[in-house]
Amino acid sequence: MNVLVFNCGSSSLKFQLIGLDDSAASGERDRRLARGLIERIGGEASCAFTTMDGRAFQHTAHIANHQEAVREALDWLGSASMAGQHTPLLHSLDAVGHRIVHGGAHFRSSVRIDDAVMGRLEPLNELAPLHNPPALRAISACRTVLGPALPMVAAFDTAFHQTLPNYASSYALPYDLAERHGIRRYGFHGLAHRYVSLRYAELTGTPHHQVTIITLHLGNGCSASAIQHGQSVDTSMGFTPLEGLVMGTRSGDVDPTVMSYLVHKEGVSVDEVETWLNTGSGLRGVSGLSNDMRELLAQVDRHDRARLAVDLFCYRARKYIGAYLAVLGGASAVVFSGGIGEHSPLVRAKICDTMQWCGLELDAERNAGLQGAEGRISRSEARMHVYVIPSDEEILIARDTAELLRH
Repeated sequence: MNVLVFNCGSSSLKFQLIGLDDSAASGERDRRLARGLIERIGGEASCAFTTMDGRAFQHTAHIANHQEAVREALDWLGSASMAGQHTPLLHSLDAVGHRIVHGGAHFRSSVRIDDAVMGRLEPLNELAPLHNPPALRAISACRTVLGPALPMVAAFDTAFHQTLPNYASSYALPYDLAERHGIRRYGFHGLAHRYVSLRYAELTGTPHHQVTIITLHLGNGCSASAIQHGQSVDTSMGFTPLEGLVMGTRSGDVDPTVMSYLVHKEGVSVDEVETWLNTGSGLRGVSGLSNDMRELLAQVDRHDRARLAVDLFCYRARKYIGAYLAVLGGASAVVFSGGIGEHSPLVRAKICDTMQWCGLELDAERNAGLQGAEGRISRSEARMHVYVIPSDEEILIARDTAELLRH
């Protein structure tokens, strides 16, 4: 089965065409037939497309919105083919999978898209205004171009965290008020956390229902998850993706009174302060330099605020590890993913520093030598292991799509 997976950002569109073959050998059953990235949607966008055999196509085009971006991707797939073949890649398509950031309280797993599902998704736009609307526009464009007969599936970043117990998902607000407005901890990056837990099970030969680990997804957006017996029981992001760890431009945990205090002191609106917390805080806000961890690490020896931003980032992550060890009653491993988690040995070392008390000890040589690949970076004799596992949301979406269509 060939599944086209779309992953919408606020101003970008990623896609992969994935060939699934459960009858093939384990290492060969998932083939990336093509991939692409369209960035800077809303103006002069850059388009980079690649086929499995390594042929790359790059161009720029004025792309006003995600509908046009989807059409651009589908047009290319309709003209591209594998080397030695004449059939366009688009003609081999069996289904489409879409990543949806927010599924609210209703969607507990991936679902096949129909008019009723679209109707339930529309009201969720206000909970994820930067990400859900582009994804819904992408779905509409696909349905228009490819026709209603081609099956499509929605996979939700919030679904993995639907297993949180009530005491972990609830805020201590007036109960009726929270119920009336659906205010609770939803959690995000669920596809990434779920993939990492499944891949950890494969790497260690552990049945997934026995996996108890802490996952740290560290990139421009960051989140932690406590996974017990293969299920999420707590996670750092909450009602929105603003809560939790320090991120590239987001503050993470902050006293809620800060918002009203700044409204009063700065004479601005609540919306303005919320924008500061989402786009002007985190690594960028503290350092005054950048939200790119690589740039900050290059400045830590000569720039006090760069050092503070890195220290704060690592401290907050280490604090969550300690909290989730208490939640889980111990864990077999801590697993890093995301751009920073996969590529920064120094950040991993700083986060794990002083954690020897719980049996978490890095192997310095393994840690330094592992960037952008999966593997164990803890000492062999450590009581709690540390792994790096690059997340692969697209393959999970493709597998969910295929599984739903088999039934």
